Amino acid sequence: MKLFQSAVVLAASALCVTALSPHFVVAQNLENSQILKPTPDSWPLYHGDYSGRRHSPLTQITPQNVDRLSLAWAFQTRQFFEIKSTPLLVDGVLYFSVPEHIWAVDARSGHQLWHYSKPTPKGLHIGHRGVAMYKGWLYFTTTDAHLVSLNAKDGTVRWSKEIADVNAGYWTTMSPLIVKDHVIVGVSGDFDNLGGYLRSFDPETGDMQWQWNSTPSVGTPNSTTGGMTWMTGTYDPELNLIFWGTGNPTPVLKGDSRPGDDQWTCSIVAINPDTGKLAWGFQASPHDTHDWDAVETPVLVDADFHGQPRKMLMQASRNGYFFVLDRTTGKSLLTVPFGPTNWALGVDKEGRPIPNPEKEPKPDGRLIAPDEGGLTNYRAPSFDPRTGLFIVDAHPSYSVYFAKPADGAYGWAGADYGLWGKGVIDAIDYQTGKIRWSHDVGDGGSGAGILTTESGLTITGDGLGNVLALETKTGKTLWHARTGRGMESSPITYELDGRQYIITSSGGTLFAWALPENALEGGSSASQPH
Repeated sequence: MKLFQSAVVLAASALCVTALSPHFVVAQNLENSQILKPTPDSWPLYHGDYSGRRHSPLTQITPQNVDRLSLAWAFQTRQFFEIKSTPLLVDGVLYFSVPEHIWAVDARSGHQLWHYSKPTPKGLHIGHRGVAMYKGWLYFTTTDAHLVSLNAKDGTVRWSKEIADVNAGYWTTMSPLIVKDHVIVGVSGDFDNLGGYLRSFDPETGDMQWQWNSTPSVGTPNSTTGGMTWMTGTYDPELNLIFWGTGNPTPVLKGDSRPGDDQWTCSIVAINPDTGKLAWGFQASPHDTHDWDAVETPVLVDADFHGQPRKMLMQASRNGYFFVLDRTTGKSLLTVPFGPTNWALGVDKEGRPIPNPEKEPKPDGRLIAPDEGGLTNYRAPSFDPRTGLFIVDAHPSYSVYFAKPADGAYGWAGADYGLWGKGVIDAIDYQTGKIRWSHDVGDGGSGAGILTTESGLTITGDGLGNVLALETKTGKTLWHARTGRGMESSPITYELDGRQYIITSSGGTLFAWALPENALEGGSSASQPH
């Protein structure tokens, strides 16, 4: 194993400033065909491809040689914000973001090509998850709830369109999803009397094409608001359906004013991307009173389930349950907890957990597992088809929930006080929901997402500022590197000029890891597209 001290890493990052690389080729025409079948030298979507599996076919870096991994380059943003975005890679250029800033960086050298910055607007600066690209144009959301289109050549603005009213309490942080001629974005906001929705925009003009609402109109008697759509969904081109997770109902921790299940909050929904019409919905947390958004990645897998070929959707949800659905119908195939949960009475015939009324927040408090942050959250999981493992950054935890009268200010109507928690990387067998292995990543947990590769590696981070390479079949640590700050993003990998790179981030620094050039045998290591 190699241990890189943060001072060395940061010194290297200071060298990567503004020089243009001779390899730079501007992305001109990222067509749908390239998005549907990404090549090993690209990462054209937030999840890498439409499936959300974050599994790469690259095999140059292996369990046998990963201990030789070293720093190829590093890029320092010199911004206060942590990098929470997943970079895109198109035509040898990486595009990534923090709130109100976008960079284009040469993927071979880490040299800056251009930098876009937007005057700080109204809105919450809680992080930013990245950009999207279509036909040489970049698309990103802003903290004042706008969708902006930039020229990928130089970062100049083409247009800016409002997604939601920031003065009402909305904001946006997500990476858009490009499907055919649709730029699809969601919204954030936890105030009362804000409804969640998805919007589709024309990539050329910025005109709105359709809107799907996750909750009834504001003011509908005995109904909820909320259901925010703040994480990027996935897409099945054969079914022509996008799959999206929705957030909690409001008031957040007190449900007296919103009786019933509160559809379609804390749900996984399937929507036609051409019309915005709902095909089906599955509610992960009916009548949620614990702030357990179900926005976690809906991962799409085609494989056998109990001996029968299935088009499946898998989600490790914030509420502590692992779901496997038939994505053609939305019907449940498997619902099991993947860590400590004590808030449900069981599972109903539709595969939904049954909330226990005694575990709703009360004035004298209730002990609940997991805590408000959930058994997992926004960090991306990965599915490795070689082992059948769904690998997720998890946070087993307990807390005490209190209820109070709703005051209407923020819609919380309660409080959560964490008692205990730790961070683990869990490998879930999708056939049974059982944990095959669990790797401890520290008491504070980790905000890192997961990447797996065909060679048998799992790349992630721990709560102590280390990048980790684990053996996918066992969870054993094979290599780590100290970066100085915890990882709050998801790794990616690509191959250029016969060399495989792994990209991670820590604080405001982007790191590229690779085998030493004298260790490479040459030739492409990829056997199939992402």
